[in-house]
Amino acid sequence: MEYKFLGKEITFETLQAMSSEDRVQLCAELRDKILNTVSHNGGHLASNLGAVELTVALLSVFDYKTDKIVFDVGHQSYSYKLLTGRFDRFNTLRQRDGISGFPRISESPYDAFDTGHSSTSISAAMGIARARDLEGKKNEVVAIIGDGALTGGLAYEAINDLGHAKTKMIIILNDNEMSIDKNVGGLSKYLSKLRISTGYISAKQTTESFLRKLGFFGRGLIKIILAIKDFFRFLLYRKKPSMFEDLGLNYYGPVDGHNMDDLIKAFEAAKEIRSPVLIHVLTKKGKGYEPAEQNPSDYHGVGPFDLATGVTGTGKGSYTSVFAGAMVDIASHNNKIIAISAAMTLGTGLDRFQMKFPSRFFDCGIAEEHSVTMAGGLAVSGFIPVVAIYSSFLQRAYDEMITDCCFMNSHVIFAIDRSGFVGNDGHTHHGLLDISYLNSMINMTVFSPRDYKDLVWCLTYAVDSIKGPVAIRYPRGTSPFETEGPLYKYLGDCVKPHMVQDYGNDFAIVSTGRICEEADKAVENLKEMGICGKHINVSLIKPIPAKEILELIGDTNNIFSIEEGIISGGFGEALERELQYAGHVGEVIPFGVKNPLVRAMSPKEQLAYCGLDSDTVSRVIKDFLNK
Repeated sequence: MEYKFLGKEITFETLQAMSSEDRVQLCAELRDKILNTVSHNGGHLASNLGAVELTVALLSVFDYKTDKIVFDVGHQSYSYKLLTGRFDRFNTLRQRDGISGFPRISESPYDAFDTGHSSTSISAAMGIARARDLEGKKNEVVAIIGDGALTGGLAYEAINDLGHAKTKMIIILNDNEMSIDKNVGGLSKYLSKLRISTGYISAKQTTESFLRKLGFFGRGLIKIILAIKDFFRFLLYRKKPSMFEDLGLNYYGPVDGHNMDDLIKAFEAAKEIRSPVLIHVLTKKGKGYEPAEQNPSDYHGVGPFDLATGVTGTGKGSYTSVFAGAMVDIASHNNKIIAISAAMTLGTGLDRFQMKFPSRFFDCGIAEEHSVTMAGGLAVSGFIPVVAIYSSFLQRAYDEMITDCCFMNSHVIFAIDRSGFVGNDGHTHHGLLDISYLNSMINMTVFSPRDYKDLVWCLTYAVDSIKGPVAIRYPRGTSPFETEGPLYKYLGDCVKPHMVQDYGNDFAIVSTGRICEEADKAVENLKEMGICGKHINVSLIKPIPAKEILELIGDTNNIFSIEEGIISGGFGEALERELQYAGHVGEVIPFGVKNPLVRAMSPKEQLAYCGLDSDTVSRVIKDFLNK
């Protein structure tokens, strides 16, 4: 497509001056650019395609250079990036040294807040709005939140505060699950248009201001008028006032999220209101690309794909799919197994469990804290809940894991997907902190399996042989050991350390998880240099089987650890402590992540960036031994 607008500077004034036809053309160009870039680089597609008109209308009313716009999560921010000076760099989306797939204040002065996790936008925007008021500024503050993110409790904490404080700001609820109700009828559409007209709002504010000046009598009249309004709304809609109005917000909508004229009218009207406003906007995920419209969940987060054929499966297995199969197998023989998801049923592979055992599956929405505490309730009632949540999202439930599971030593199993590096989603989505925070939890047993069979056996052991809380962390993607057999033959041996390579006593590397592959290669590299050591892999990393590890290490004094996680509080530090308790004299030198703020790039590049690739590991060990 030849672009008429994209590629040129697009300002607030440019967008304001556009005709309706020009805005439609701009939306077509935005979709074309997003489709071509995401099909090449991968990224979040369906949500971004659904928010194109919303973004164009938004920036036709709000000046991105002065007003503050906060996106929740950021899955719908691509159009915003293209319209705020990043067109020339957009081809670097989610690549090393490129632009992020999420809003980043380090990337642009027009990104108001870093996002990546759900339900934060209203809280962040309220803080920005309060700062504006304290400084006596007049700029607008807008939070854009999806209907999915609105299931997160943090959003309601913010709304509760906002409704009480009456801080002037605008919330745009981007609802992409519902269609516009045809049964609403012409009268309600007319009333909706009336309610978002600037004339109506001006008259409403003038009348209310006048009545308040009348003191007690005026305030009484206001209450009567509001009661009459709610009564007639009940007669017309057969429903009570919006929940958001009950919480103190002005609610307007629903508005067609693909009709820019209607959106602009709504946004312009909302600017005139001196208290918090929520505008309910209805959009369609995947808009403009039929495969994504028909199957939006398949196009939520995608890798590179062919636009002509759409997204297709790789045909390869993954840690997630192996976990999913094991869950179904184990639950087939144990009717106490419960599966719990926090709005990631497909992402965690639990859709297979849901289909097989619908009564034993619970998707709690974006509510990690609730999911964990509910699991604690199931556990004390005699069930064995398995809570499958991505590592970076489980961080939100740290307190609930400790208080509602660990303190009671409850048999809750945490299946922690996306542990370690996740690649192009960047630092907000890495699972680099889990070993560290799990190490702080009393009664918690932690596994970090190396390969598929190891994962299945760790999960089975956690169900059958442990009575307290268990965490099993595993990475995104495929196993590098698909063509190799497991390191042990019997299920019960998953709690033991295993010798992977034994070439001599010059050094020993103790690895855990998938990064065992880099340790393998490093030991081979060093052997070629005449430095002969050994490599031990452990799946059980809390409690660490220290005595058994020392038996395998033997007379070796130079001990190194390697993990796909932060060093502080991680596996290496715990290994050193436990080995010393078991009688080892000396230190353990850890290979791990020093700074978890690792930007978007491929997982291989992230390993190298953090010095965890085999070449760096072998070089560092060589230099250490040659001191």
